Amino acid sequence: MNALKVWFDGRSPRERRLLLVMVALAIVTLVWGAIIVPVRNGLSSSRERYTDAVVRLGEAQAGLAQVKALQRRAAPLSAPLADVVRARADAAGFALASLDVEAPGRIRTSIATARAGALMQWIAGLEADGVLVDSLSVSGNGAGSVTAQMTLRTRGN
Repeated sequence: MNALKVWFDGRSPRERRLLLVMVALAIVTLVWGAIIVPVRNGLSSSRERYTDAVVRLGEAQAGLAQVKALQRRAAPLSAPLADVVRARADAAGFALASLDVEAPGRIRTSIATARAGALMQWIAGLEADGVLVDSLSVSGNGAGSVTAQMTLRTRGN
């Protein structure tokens, strides 16, 4: 440290001022790069995550309102669930590969071949009428058809 002071004292007053300005600018640059930029980036990232969370919360609340509205307006089924599903599948042109009653108001069924779009519309129609999908597994058969295994239940079971 003593050698640095001797070296600094050996400079002319103009050189000393320039060296002090250079050191001050280096300190400002280091503070800017090591503290201010990371903190600013962190705050910006936090604001973006907060905004995304608020949007997701709004979407979830809107979805919840739709589900509650469906639950309020759904009428009870006019027949046992197995009969309703069998009749709706026949009307839609789906051949049920199996239909097993697991409990009152709960069945497990499978469809060997169906068009994916038609199957999803059929399931949406069931849900609109008060039949809930507990589980659904859809796999492709090739040639544009799918196989589906699902567990269905009535609302409230």
